[in-house]
Amino acid sequence: MKSNSLWTRKFQSVVDNGRNHSLVIDLPETKGGINSGPTALEMCVMSFGGCIVTIFAMVAQKMRVTFDKMEVEVNAEQKNDAPTITDIHFILTIQTNEDKQKIEKCLEHTMNTCPVGLLYKQAGVRITNEIKFI
Repeated sequence: MKSNSLWTRKFQSVVDNGRNHSLVIDLPETKGGINSGPTALEMCVMSFGGCIVTIFAMVAQKMRVTFDKMEVEVNAEQKNDAPTITDIHFILTIQTNEDKQKIEKCLEHTMNTCPVGLLYKQAGVRITNEIKFI
């Protein structure tokens, strides 16, 4: 994997992944930026949600678990003025006819293989979750 980051102005940069995908990273106005994109730390949180959705869908396919809708809401905290994320709680909301145990097993496999989640675990971030069925 490769990434390039180009400073554009103030605290704004454009980052790309070398595969023709790019996005703007910036600080909010309250921190001196122009609020033209998420912060780098917000991107980490967003990446975790995206990773869970992607890996869950892959695991579900392998386990022959079907669902009609899935959404992941990630809430990250920086406790005690920590310089980075200390705790994450996410809610997986799913519409499915599968039983609860099958979805829990699918999420367990997801969390054991989600690369972004594994990075957080190795960094000592406390991760909790809940599943909501709709």
